[in-house]
Amino acid sequence: MTYFLVTFVFMLIVIAVMAIGVIFGRHAIKGSCGGTGNCICTEKCDKRKLLEAEQARLAHSDDAALKS
Repeated sequence: MTYFLVTFVFMLIVIAVMAIGVIFGRHAIKGSCGGTGNCICTEKCDKRKLLEAEQARLAHSDDAALKS
């Protein structure tokens, strides 16, 4: 029973440290495929089209700010 409790507490500590790292790092947790940023759909949905338009707008505004 002691081994179980020690292992359980250790795993809780590991999970807490990972959660704190994500919170302060401001990065989303990603899977092995790269997370939600890697869409391999053959036809883009409306949500994906809006996301790409927003990213293009932000990239364009960043380029304009750098040139001025």
